[in-house]
Amino acid sequence: MVQAQTLQHFGNGAREGDQTYFDPGAPPPFKIADIRAAIPKHCWEKSTLRSLSYVLRDVSMVTALAAAAIAFNSWFFWPLYWPAQGTMFWALFVLGHDCGHGSFSNSSKLNSFVGHILHSLILVPYNGWRISHRTHHQNHGHVENDESWVPLTEKVYKNLDNMTRMLRYSFPFPIFAYPFYLWNRSPGKEGSHFNPYSNLFSSGERKGVVTSTLCWGIVLSLLLYLSLTIGPIFMLKLYGVPYLIFVMWLDFVTYLHHHGYTHKLPWYRGQEWSYLRGGLTTVDRDYGWINNVHHDIGTHVIHHLFPQIPHYHLVEATKSAKSVLGKYYREPQKSGPLPFHLLKYLLQSISQDHFVSDTGDIVYYQTDPKLHQDSWTKSK
Repeated sequence: MVQAQTLQHFGNGAREGDQTYFDPGAPPPFKIADIRAAIPKHCWEKSTLRSLSYVLRDVSMVTALAAAAIAFNSWFFWPLYWPAQGTMFWALFVLGHDCGHGSFSNSSKLNSFVGHILHSLILVPYNGWRISHRTHHQNHGHVENDESWVPLTEKVYKNLDNMTRMLRYSFPFPIFAYPFYLWNRSPGKEGSHFNPYSNLFSSGERKGVVTSTLCWGIVLSLLLYLSLTIGPIFMLKLYGVPYLIFVMWLDFVTYLHHHGYTHKLPWYRGQEWSYLRGGLTTVDRDYGWINNVHHDIGTHVIHHLFPQIPHYHLVEATKSAKSVLGKYYREPQKSGPLPFHLLKYLLQSISQDHFVSDTGDIVYYQTDPKLHQDSWTKSK
């Protein structure tokens, strides 16, 4: 069965559109140590001052945009403000993400302090997210053990209620999933990023989860207080809409890290899974002008294999590793100034990538042909 599924879903070569024969589920002819050795030593070096300079840049931009919105407070300015500020919220998240990986600095205390500030400001419980994200990296590409945008097995998929199925597989609902994921995780998994007794966390991690939940609660309380003092509509315009755009960015980018390549990529179980093979199923994306804004998070394959590398070294590290990765590295399609080209891959994946087989150690997404037919029939 593994062989049949693999043969059915042979990938293309190293570049999208290339017709070179290549099986992405085959064990790679190299080891992770070979990739590590190809990356220059300075790419592993962390500069606290450089990392803090990015924080200063992004926080200054967020502050300036908010000050301009308050000053103008016009319907001419708000439509310009919302996507700009939402994108900057997303940039703050990525810097907090680097803190969670320890790639921000060599100081765990500084990483925790900065991470809590940045993530709390955008209503993300830092430690709760950090721990589950660590689980994602440690188990990337594993059907059952991965944590982020995991595929549903056919059994779980068929047991979804109609509302959950519609929300998960009908655009634009999936790109608003993140707040719900923080509270309830994904279908088939239990727990909450806010609950220290969730099965996401060990007993030794509970104190950190409580701290992050308290920080989240303080910011939420402040936002509610501001809504009462300056008005809920104004706070919706100033913070609420940018927050939703931040959520859209997060779900859009993280989904396409692991889905939507032109040919289906494998997911693993059992003895077929390894840290290296799972990491090689991730996909790099080009976001045009946004690459610099969101700290090259689209350069994702090397990040997944070596999350200790600071974001400002990822491009160079990737270039150096390509000679080892060969066809296991899928060159991203070049973007225009804004990454509108990625929308088609998002829409295609949501409409086709529904579940994986309940059995088999190398599996690929399958499509439920009745899903959208049923939706169409109900809408008529």
